[in-house]
Amino acid sequence: MTNYDLIIRNGQIVTSESVSKGDIAIKDGKIVEVSINKEISAIATNEINAEGLHVFPGLIDTHVHFNEPGRTEWEGITTGSKSLAAGGVTSYFDMPLNSTPPVINKENLEIKRKLSEEKSIVNANFWGGLVPENIDQLKGLHENGVIGFKAFMSPSGIDDFHSANDETLYKGMKEIASLGSRLAVHAESTVITEQLAAEKLQEGKTSARDFVESRPIISEIEAVKRIISYAEATGCKVHVVHASSRKVVQVIEEAKKRGVDITVETCAHYLALTVKDLEEKGGLAKCAPPLRDQEEVEELWVAVANGELDMIASDHSPAPTSMKTVTDNYFEGWGGISGAQSTLNVMLTEGYFKRNIPLEKIATLMAKNPAKVFGLANKGDIAVGFDADIAIVNLNESFRLESEDLFYRHQHSPYVGKTFQGKVKITIVNGNVVFENGSFPIA
Repeated sequence: MTNYDLIIRNGQIVTSESVSKGDIAIKDGKIVEVSINKEISAIATNEINAEGLHVFPGLIDTHVHFNEPGRTEWEGITTGSKSLAAGGVTSYFDMPLNSTPPVINKENLEIKRKLSEEKSIVNANFWGGLVPENIDQLKGLHENGVIGFKAFMSPSGIDDFHSANDETLYKGMKEIASLGSRLAVHAESTVITEQLAAEKLQEGKTSARDFVESRPIISEIEAVKRIISYAEATGCKVHVVHASSRKVVQVIEEAKKRGVDITVETCAHYLALTVKDLEEKGGLAKCAPPLRDQEEVEELWVAVANGELDMIASDHSPAPTSMKTVTDNYFEGWGGISGAQSTLNVMLTEGYFKRNIPLEKIATLMAKNPAKVFGLANKGDIAVGFDADIAIVNLNESFRLESEDLFYRHQHSPYVGKTFQGKVKITIVNGNVVFENGSFPIA
C-alpha cells in the first residue's frame, strides 16, 4: 500500500474549474493524487480531516512591501510572511522598494533572497526595480530570477527609488521586452497629481476628500494610456498594479482587444473600503491611488464578476503607527495600507457571500492567474504534479478582526473591527503545515 506524507480527506476542493468533495495526497512537497468523490485508500504519515471545510490552492500575493533589509522597523520578512500564511497565502512577490538598498541590481537582490531563505515561512519571489540609473542592470536582475520589474510613473515617496520618466520607461521597456519579462507600473500622472495637490494646499484644503480629489481617476487613466502606447511601441508586456476604478480597467480591456499583452490587478482595499473609511480611520486607510466612493467599489465588483481583472493583491505597504497618524492634513503621513493577512477574507465576505462571486473565480484571481501570468508552472492549482501549496478554510466561521489577531510588526489595519465570514484554519507550503488554528508549528 502506497505511503504518503500527508492526506487531506473529505474537503471541498476549490479550483478555477470546480468545487468538488475529495481527497488530496501529498508526498515530497508535491500533490501526487487527487481523488474526487472517492476515498484515497492509501495510508499517510499524517492526515487532515477537512470535512465541512474548503480546500483552496495556496494563494499568491503579487504585491507586498516587506521592507527588509533597511526598514525592518516598518515590517520584516518573518512578520510579513506569517501574516500571509495566516491569510492562506503561500507565495508572495516582494516589491523592490521600500527595502534599503532597493532591488535595482543583482547584488541587492541576493541580499534580499538570502534573508528570505532564512526567515520566510512561505515562498518568496522578487520584483526588480526599473529606475533611471539601472537600465544596464536589468539583464543581470532577470538572469538572477526576478519575477518581473516595477517602475513608478510618479514619485515613489522613497528617496533611493526614483520614478521613471518617459525616456526611462521607453528604454527600459525595450530592454525588458528583449528579456521576455514584464514591467509592472504604478500608474498615476505626476503632472496632474502634483498640480492638483499644490492648488489644494494653496487654498488650505487638506481634508480626506481634498486628498482624494488631488489624485483623481483621470490621473490613473492618463498614465495607463501612456504606458499602453509604450507597450505597443516596444512590445513589452505590462502589468498595471492597484487599479482603483473600473474606468481604469476598461482602458486596459480595450488594449487587450487590440492585442496588447497587458494585465491588471486591483487590491482588496479598493473592493472593501471607501473615502468614508479614510475620513473615519485617518492614516490607516491612506494609500495611493486613494480610496474611492462606494459607486466605484460596486463598479470594481462588476469588473471582478465580468472577468475584466486578472488578479487581486494586497499591496501590503506597512509603516509604524507614528507615520500613519493624520490630524487635519491628509497630505501628510505615509500612504500605504496594511492588509496582507485579510485579502482572502475580503474576497470571501464581500465577494462570495455578499455579491455571489463564485469560489472558482476567487481561486482564479488569487492563485491560477498570478501563477500563469508570472510563469510559476507548478503553483496556483490543486492537481497532480503541482506544489503542495494549500489553504484550508472554514466558510461557516465568522469572526471580528481585532488588532491582537494581526501578525504584522505593527498591529494596525483599516480592517480591524470588521466582521468577516470565512476563516483560514490551515496553510500548507510545499507539503508542510506552516499555519494551523492561529499558530505556526514550524516557524
